[in-house]
Amino acid sequence: MTENVWSYKPTARLTDADLTGYKVEATDGSIGKVDKHSDEIDDAYLVVDTGVWIFGKEVLLPASTVVSIDLEEQKVFVDRTKQQIKDAPEFDRDKHLGDDRYRHDLGTYYGPTGPLV
Repeated sequence: MTENVWSYKPTARLTDADLTGYKVEATDGSIGKVDKHSDEIDDAYLVVDTGVWIFGKEVLLPASTVVSIDLEEQKVFVDRTKQQIKDAPEFDRDKHLGDDRYRHDLGTYYGPTGPLV
């Protein structure tokens, strides 16, 4: 089941804040900034612009990866390593935002037990 990966954890405490531009911190360092986000019920996610970290690509992170949000510092903390995020299915905004198959594949990768290895 992949649906619960598309919902924020209670610890994230999303308060209708616009997260665009917030820095995103993996467990082992910064991965970029939020370029787009959704807080729709059962369809919440972050699109993160990784800048030079992985050659200017974007990654899509399901909301369940968000552990906390620091509104003062404008940072989003996720519970994955940089490598786990880099190894996720490749994201192309034009192709994948509305693609149910991609959503399923990404949800399976990030599933409730974490990335498949």
